[in-house]
Amino acid sequence: MTDFIVAIPARYAASRLPGKPLRLIAGEPMVVHVARRAMKAGASQVVLATDDERIAEAVKNYPVSVCMTRVDHASGTDRLAECAEQLGWSDQQIIVNLQGDEPFAPASGIRAVAEALEKSSAPMATLAAEINDTNTYFDTNAVKVVRAANGNALYFSRAPMPWQRDRFAIDRVTAPLPGALRHIGIYAYRAGFLKTFTQLPVGQLEQLEALEQLRVLEAGYQIAVGITPEAFPPGVDTEADLARAEQLFKVLNTN
Repeated sequence: MTDFIVAIPARYAASRLPGKPLRLIAGEPMVVHVARRAMKAGASQVVLATDDERIAEAVKNYPVSVCMTRVDHASGTDRLAECAEQLGWSDQQIIVNLQGDEPFAPASGIRAVAEALEKSSAPMATLAAEINDTNTYFDTNAVKVVRAANGNALYFSRAPMPWQRDRFAIDRVTAPLPGALRHIGIYAYRAGFLKTFTQLPVGQLEQLEALEQLRVLEAGYQIAVGITPEAFPPGVDTEADLARAEQLFKVLNTN
């Protein structure tokens, strides 16, 4: 079984949903639900990377290590890079970045991204799922990814890709989309690459598409892309998302 650590970056000052990790779902802080998902995935260690003692306090009754980090990090990746230094992770240790707003991330998917990295020589891995409907394919909020034959990412984009020139010239709406993949925003890194990633300059492609992972490709590094074995329900970014999460929790625990 793949040896991996799940690290959960969780900051208090989320712009759209302040105090997000502590917002309640079914009476418990969201970060607790995320931590439980990480534990079910079979991680050798679960680490909460946070900048707020209140968030750390929320997981005190669980087998979760806490890494207190600076408040000025621009991204979760930066926060995890600080953890790698504080905790002395070996350069080859596999770290899964499970965002603190993913209370329904499937355990099988968390394992899958760790396994995708273990099987690859790439320093970073992520997941994707097949696109089965054209609305998703043309939705700019749904990030698409194209893979090489070895499973590494060729490109990520908000635009529909690959573009089936002849088929879409005839019927854009109902044309089949064999092989089209939607990116799922969960990542695994070799710990030594976390610092490298945070020191890479922001590239033109990242600025154009507003996709952080393009910084890695533009700098010449590889990203392995595995196929998720299970659907990832949406994360929580807004009050409306929180209300939907509450309803989803009830459905999942009724069935």
